[in-house]
Amino acid sequence: MSDLQLEVNGESKCIDVDPHRPLRDVLRQELGLTGTKASCESGVCGACTVLVDGSATKSCLVPVGKVVDEEITTIEGLGSEGDLCDTQQSFVDCFASQCGYCMPGLVVAAEGLLAENPSPTTEEIREGISGNICRCTGYVKIIDAIKDVAETRSDTQ
Repeated sequence: MSDLQLEVNGESKCIDVDPHRPLRDVLRQELGLTGTKASCESGVCGACTVLVDGSATKSCLVPVGKVVDEEITTIEGLGSEGDLCDTQQSFVDCFASQCGYCMPGLVVAAEGLLAENPSPTTEEIREGISGNICRCTGYVKIIDAIKDVAETRSDTQ
């Protein structure tokens, strides 16, 4: 066990954990941030996607000790009930969610994609979210939602 200093959703957190534990488990079990989902346990599904220094990262594959001194953003750090970020709101407005289990990871992956590429093409969006599996949708509404955010952001700049 070690005292680790983490920056999560803009707040400093000091926690006493094994530095080899997956970041996902620490977020969910130690910090109560259950929007980061646990699903495949092997980095295949993307349900556990968080941003680490702005890049989409599968938190089930990252030992928490590797992200000390980096900014971690979970779905809870993007917005909250009644105060959704523009990407979350676009997913709602475009009816991009069915069961909703994969949505936190997809929204976070979309944020990472848009941070790197503010005006992605449809193919770039497909590639950008390719690490996130949604078993309920055909991805059409998800892609529409991401396009909508990109267009709205470019209109306001």
